[in-house]
Amino acid sequence: MKFLDQAKIYLRSAQGGDGAVSFRREKFVEYGGPDGGDGGKGGDIIFESIAGLNTLIDFRYAQHFKAQRGGGGSGRNRTGAGGDDLIIKVPVGTQVIDDETEVMLADFTEPGQRIVLLRGGDGGKGNDFYKSSTNRAPRQFQPGFPGAECWVWLRLKLIADAGLLGQPNAGKSTFLNAVTNAHAKVGAYPFTTLKPQLGVVGWKEREFVLADIPGLIEGAADGVGIGDRFLGHIERCRILLHMVDATSDDPIEAYNVVRAELDAYGAGLEDKDEIIALSKSDAVEPKALAKLQKKLAKLTGREVLTMSSASREGVDVVLDRLIEVVGRASELAPGEKAKAWTPV
Repeated sequence: MKFLDQAKIYLRSAQGGDGAVSFRREKFVEYGGPDGGDGGKGGDIIFESIAGLNTLIDFRYAQHFKAQRGGGGSGRNRTGAGGDDLIIKVPVGTQVIDDETEVMLADFTEPGQRIVLLRGGDGGKGNDFYKSSTNRAPRQFQPGFPGAECWVWLRLKLIADAGLLGQPNAGKSTFLNAVTNAHAKVGAYPFTTLKPQLGVVGWKEREFVLADIPGLIEGAADGVGIGDRFLGHIERCRILLHMVDATSDDPIEAYNVVRAELDAYGAGLEDKDEIIALSKSDAVEPKALAKLQKKLAKLTGREVLTMSSASREGVDVVLDRLIEVVGRASELAPGEKAKAWTPV
């Protein structure tokens, strides 16, 4: 299934049915009178979040959504049938944003959430509504009220417990494949991962969702390398595993570049707790690795782990830390923030 995290669609709730103009015609009834019924209500546009979806690909082929119009009223004071509501199913993590005002209209964070985004128009009144002592045979009726319409953007922000963060070719996809059943593409060139990948980690009788976010480069917060869309997926992660390639020319600078992009993007990313790990440790001399580990720990004021997904060296320790921090993050009170990162 192809991954799509943004889509623009058109929505229109339905117009209500028209009221009816009708008069009683019954045998042996001396006086008739108006008996036109009201029109039915138009259908609503309803969004519902469901589990099991992690892409908006369905909205690439269907961009127009219109609810059913309400039925017209009829004689004997019969109200027209209400139009069927149109239920649009979206993945958990979807945001609905108005195209004109850029205001967020809905944010789906849990399965089963339902929101009536556009209400259908009410049905019009039939001529029975207008009868009075001075108007015994009204031929007046009310047309159905119109519905509402708008263009909206759907933006998907994947919900995961932990997110893999780092520059291109830092070994994130290799780690995801090593600890989950995911089959992320791995290659010896930058930007092998072009879309976020999800996997479920089972470790010490615990499970958590791990997201592999495509590599970030300088200027990502401003859209370089469509990094602003990648950063959006990190917003819902409880904890970040920041992987730094120990074999790169300047691992310290690589770390600072990614952290600077988080700070520039905002949205609380700079305050998320993180675990720092030097990846590809098996390809670096032990003395050089220890020196780099000590230098990075001194600059960040945090513990720096070393790991190699290829040899599995240090992977168990990283998983232990993830389990520990994911559990702690889930216990935070609403609105409480994890420990902030100190710039180096």
